[in-house]
Amino acid sequence: MKKAKAVGINHVALEVENIAEALEFYGHFLDFEIESQNENAAFIYFGDQFINFAQGRKQGPDDARHFGIAVDDKELARKTLEQMGVELLGGRFLDFFDPWGNRVEITTYANIQFTKADHVLRGMGLSGLVKTDDAIKELQEKDMAP
Repeated sequence: MKKAKAVGINHVALEVENIAEALEFYGHFLDFEIESQNENAAFIYFGDQFINFAQGRKQGPDDARHFGIAVDDKELARKTLEQMGVELLGGRFLDFFDPWGNRVEITTYANIQFTKADHVLRGMGLSGLVKTDDAIKELQEKDMAP
């Protein structure tokens, strides 16, 4: 049986209680473009991917369920989150709960397999980002790197 091949994650939808507060919270430690917003939803873009904030979170905090955001400078994100008073969850990852109970993991773009096309990085002003040798090796093992 033929199946559709998954190409990637286009976006993540997060439920929050207040759109303006979500934009303010995430805007304190991330640089992003607000594509559109109203009182019920907002779309923030990281180049060719986005997060959709949707008003109406009703469930309790996530436990292991989380989503990851790759950044150019993980230590800057850590420092900013600490300055904001965000409680980091400890362990080997930079995980925390946003004010609505969404669990977020911050990772460094250079250290992971996830890769953006050169033209997308250039459009984001990040054309100087390079992968670590370990990340390149992981990609090469899957025949996904030069």
